Amino acid sequence: MERLIDLLGDSGALAFAGVLVGILFGVTAQKSHFCLRASAVEVAEGELGPRLAVWLIAFTTALALVQALIAFDWLDLSETRAIASTGSLSGAVIGGAMFGAGMVLARGCASRLLVLASCGNLRALVTGLVLTLVAQAAYTGVLSPARELLSGIWAVPGGAPRDLSEILGFSPTVYTAVAALGLVSAIVFASHRKVAPIRIIAAAGVGLAVALGWLITFAIAQASFEVVPVSSVTFTGPATDTLMALVASRNVVLSFGIGLVPGVVIGAAGSALTAGEWRIERFGSDTPMERYLVGAVLMGFGAMLAGGCAVGAGLSGGSALSLTAWVAVFFMWVGAISTHRLLMLIPVPQHS
Repeated sequence: MERLIDLLGDSGALAFAGVLVGILFGVTAQKSHFCLRASAVEVAEGELGPRLAVWLIAFTTALALVQALIAFDWLDLSETRAIASTGSLSGAVIGGAMFGAGMVLARGCASRLLVLASCGNLRALVTGLVLTLVAQAAYTGVLSPARELLSGIWAVPGGAPRDLSEILGFSPTVYTAVAALGLVSAIVFASHRKVAPIRIIAAAGVGLAVALGWLITFAIAQASFEVVPVSSVTFTGPATDTLMALVASRNVVLSFGIGLVPGVVIGAAGSALTAGEWRIERFGSDTPMERYLVGAVLMGFGAMLAGGCAVGAGLSGGSALSLTAWVAVFFMWVGAISTHRLLMLIPVPQHS
C-alpha cells in the first residue's frame, strides 16, 4: 500500500482503488441483476422471489465480511462519516421514503440506473443525470435549505448514539455470526427460488465489493500521512462529484468516488457486452419519461436527505451498523412497497 501511495499519491491511490472496486461492483451487479427496487416490487406483490434472494445475499455478505474484518482488527469504522459525524433520523425517515418511492417510479435506484446506462439503457442515462443534478442542488444549491430544515428536525450526534454496535452492545463476532447465518439462509432461499448459481455468486460479489471498499480505503488511510476519508461503495455523492468535475473544472480532483463511477461503467458494460446483453433502450409509450423524471427528483433529494442511496446507506452504511443507514434503508423499503401498491390501484390506459 505504501508503494502504491508513493507511486500514485494519496488521491491517485484512492481513485485506483475506486476503479478496481467499481469494476467488481459493475460486473457482479450486472450479472446478478442486483436491485432493491425489484426486490421491493416482489414483496409488494406478495411474492418472495429471486430478486429478494439476490438482495439478501448481497446485504448479508457485506454485513458478514465487514463485521468479520472489524472482529479481526483489520478494519475500524468508528471515525467514518457514517458513524462519527452528526446524522439525522428525520432525514433518514423522510429521505428514505422519498428515495424508495422514486426508485419505483424510475424503475431503479442510483446504482441500478448507472449499471443499466452502462448497458445501453438511455432511459437510465437520462434519469441518472437528472437524479445527479437534483442531488447537487440538494447538497449545495437551491434545494439545500429545504434539506437542512428537514434534517434538523431530529438530529443524532455522531459516535455511540449513531453506532448500532454500541447501542445493541454485542461484539463484532456476534454480528458476524448472525450475518453469516443470514447469508446461509439467503443462499438456501435463493436455491429454492431457482436462482442460478452464477447469480448467487455474483450477488455475493456485490457484498464483497462493499467490504473491499471499506478495507482498501482504510488501508490507504492507515498508510498515508494525510487525512484520508474511509468510505465504500455509494453512488449519489460520487456521481455528483464526477459530473461536477467534468463540467466545472479543468483539473479533476481524484478520490475513491471519482474512480468508482467509471469503474462501474467499465465493469457493467464489459459484462453486458461479453454476455450479448448490451443494447440500446429508449423511452416508449409504456415507459413515460415524466414518471422517470419525477422518480429521479425524489431520489436525488431523498438520497442527500437520507445520507445515502440504496447501496450507500443500504449496503455500505448498513454493513457498518450505522443507525441512520438502517433507518434509511428500512424506509426505502416502506416507500417503495407503498408506492408500487398505489400504482397497482391505478388503471393502465389501453393504447389502440
